[in-house]
Amino acid sequence: MGRVENKVAFITGAARGQARAHAIRLAEEGADIIGVDSLAADPYASYPMGTQADLDETIALVEKAGRRMIGVKADVRDRAALQAALDQGLAEFGRLDIVCASAGISPPGRPLWEIDPAQWSGVLDVNLTGVFNTLAVTVPALVAAGNGGSIVLTASGAGLKSPQNLGDYNASKAGVVALGKTLANELAAQRIRVNVIAPGTVGTPMVTENEETFKLFRPDLEKPTLEDARPVFAMMMPMGEPWVDPVDIANAVLFFASDEARFVTGQVLAVDEGMTNKAF
Repeated sequence: MGRVENKVAFITGAARGQARAHAIRLAEEGADIIGVDSLAADPYASYPMGTQADLDETIALVEKAGRRMIGVKADVRDRAALQAALDQGLAEFGRLDIVCASAGISPPGRPLWEIDPAQWSGVLDVNLTGVFNTLAVTVPALVAAGNGGSIVLTASGAGLKSPQNLGDYNASKAGVVALGKTLANELAAQRIRVNVIAPGTVGTPMVTENEETFKLFRPDLEKPTLEDARPVFAMMMPMGEPWVDPVDIANAVLFFASDEARFVTGQVLAVDEGMTNKAF
């Protein structure tokens, strides 16, 4: 216990999913949390987005773990809103040590040439520009503090393997990898470490409540369900589980955030049951 004791983490997308797991896991190990979420539906996400009730639940779970959390409505596309959220957190907690850029959306799948330009822009605005905005707001605070720090970006196995019919999503997540590697070079002298996690399929609403994802995996069915898609998910995974749990990603975030990874930077870690390493 106490691997990030008395540190403060800024987490985007904190109302639910992977980012909620990050907030809880870091809190369990001693961190206070500044959590932001857009708390709004997105036209290119075909599954439920986080709500105020979800963010309140994340706060309650962090408090149950014995730490404090500020939850703020802020869209990663809005740099001014992110800055205001960070300023509120700094006023409350007095420091910043960890940044988790986790907010993202998964769009409907279709061949690259059939992707609507508005969808292309919408996906990249959240998944890539949103990460850029998060970094642009938080890095100056980390540098000014002079205490080093850890930045963890959430990419995707899709950004490494480029599955078909997800060109916009793949491009956005490959861009996150490039941002992380670039920033790791730029911040190494300040002892601010930057690493990237590339999750495989994770059991969050983005997967388990996403009818468009079910259709990608079961195109033979008119209206596939999660149970229809589950065997295909499992078949893709070398270790045989249909998906990993959010806490599996959160444990990787904790490692990168802790002093155990004090000399680890510029790395991309796939947490995916070996999916991206498959030979065929």
